Amino acid sequence: MTISCSQEKEHTAPAINPKDSVAVMTTYGVNTLISDSGVIKYRIITEQWEVNPNTNPSKWLFTKGLHLQQFDQKLHVQAHIEADTAYYYDTKRLWELRGRVRIHTKNQLQFKSEELFWDENQHQLYSNKFSQLNTPERQLQGTHFVSNEQMTKYHVTNTKAAFERGDIDSKPAVPEDGSAEEMISRPPKQPMPLTR
Repeated sequence: MTISCSQEKEHTAPAINPKDSVAVMTTYGVNTLISDSGVIKYRIITEQWEVNPNTNPSKWLFTKGLHLQQFDQKLHVQAHIEADTAYYYDTKRLWELRGRVRIHTKNQLQFKSEELFWDENQHQLYSNKFSQLNTPERQLQGTHFVSNEQMTKYHVTNTKAAFERGDIDSKPAVPEDGSAEEMISRPPKQPMPLTR
């Protein structure tokens, strides 16, 4: 009879490397004010906020949604910004908003898209996804949007738009026989029915 001894094998998990993408801060139920040079600029309201300096580039993650209020120097709300998911790349000073992105400004401007980037260094907002922009005077839709931070100067390309009649230049670029005015004032033609 032969008896043998075997050593037990120890099962261990590998150590977590400091460079792994583990958040250094996770906060739940956040309602906080953010200041820049001693001036309150924003209020952040979110269900979950993670700060992760170990990713490249380092970022803040708002994976459970974000509501952001933007203030002027007298603490008057200038805009409400909402998104399903948001990332803030702190070293680049760049916001990436994803999902149902909505902006409502004090001037009654409303913006909707599935994506929006906010470059704080360039003081610019932009999107390369389908976007809708509604003001009291007009409605714009397009697949490329660029604006200043206050959303007072914006550019939309590959657009569809609806304007008030007064927005159209009184001197038409088409022949002066009145045909341009007729095109504006007459109702649109009904589409022809498809026949088989």
